Amino acid sequence: MSRRGARGFTLVELLVTFAIAALLIGLVPVAFERMRESAQYRDTVRGVLAGLRLARHQALAEGRPVRFIVDLGQRRYGVEEPRHETPENLQLRVTVAGPELAPDAVAAIRFFPDGGATGGSIDIIRPSGDGVRLRVDWLFGRVEQEAAGS
Repeated sequence: MSRRGARGFTLVELLVTFAIAALLIGLVPVAFERMRESAQYRDTVRGVLAGLRLARHQALAEGRPVRFIVDLGQRRYGVEEPRHETPENLQLRVTVAGPELAPDAVAAIRFFPDGGATGGSIDIIRPSGDGVRLRVDWLFGRVEQEAAGS
């Protein structure tokens, strides 16, 4: 029987294939975890940003003060009531006016019907230390996004 007619794989080819498969299987959980953390970060930034803008819009539309609340102890945030949870891997830092900080680690940024606000900022920090700062201008109530280190 000639070698030309033989079909199949050699032992070396099979070992190389299994080694590559094992390497890929080992890398998938790491890549998936990074992707999940990145998605959680983006969702949290979008959620806080949307909540701040919603609070400002409601204050202007309804003609009454509206608060965006961050409960640092419970790791929650929201308009008028902190309903949205912050993932455990993210850190929140809040800077607000003195009267808007309660002793139980609940902070608020209040938006007024005239367009102003009490002002402040919310930092959303990743485990790597980088992150974003959402800053609320006290005079006009505008919400701006910048790097947290700025």
